[in-house]
Amino acid sequence: MTKSLIVITGASSGIGAATAKLFAQAGHPLLLLARRVERLEALALPNTLCRQVDVTDRAAMRQALAEAEAKYGPADAIVNNAGVMLLGAMAQQDPDEWQRMLDVNVKGLLNGIHAVLAGMQARGRGTIINISSIAGRKTFPSHVAYCGTKFAVHAISENLREEVSGQGVRVITIAPGAVETELLGHTTDEAIKAGYQEWKQQMGGVLAADDVAQAIAYAYGQPQRVCIREIVLAATGQAS
Repeated sequence: MTKSLIVITGASSGIGAATAKLFAQAGHPLLLLARRVERLEALALPNTLCRQVDVTDRAAMRQALAEAEAKYGPADAIVNNAGVMLLGAMAQQDPDEWQRMLDVNVKGLLNGIHAVLAGMQARGRGTIINISSIAGRKTFPSHVAYCGTKFAVHAISENLREEVSGQGVRVITIAPGAVETELLGHTTDEAIKAGYQEWKQQMGGVLAADDVAQAIAYAYGQPQRVCIREIVLAATGQAS
């Protein structure tokens, strides 16, 4: 392969799928990970290995990466995109929803980092791209646990960037505002979902998944000596 392997988690829809298509168009071989492997295979992208992996399963992630690297060479980047958003008022929300967000949004992210980091350090290059949210920079109503996980993504990313900056490894945080994806559908509180949809309409529309994919590709496409530490993007009409 003339271009390097890119790993994308949560690649079955939304930002992950849009990013996979963009990198495939640029000629990169891909390792796509998600629980819905049939959705990955339906993308029908060239030079792509699709594996059914839950990011909370560290061993499965490492096994998939080893398989992809044996086929396509070392991973030059990972896009840690897998995430869940379960909104709710703290007093009423099922604590199992907090646990699910912590498992996927934080532990899953750490598993992705851990899978690729040692190899990148040994090679003296690599890029770790963590998908956070504006909710990792400021708070929103009914977002208590979700904001907590995304603030964690920001902290993990920045601390890791400092740790590996001298070893040629870049760490990039992408923090989108509201995006038209399946993410809201994870929320079980119908009143909160309805309010969120109304908020999206009031701002005149939100980002498309491809908007975020373009930001990811831009950050990755810079020379290895340039690390765009964070990109924050949102629809122009999103005031908060």
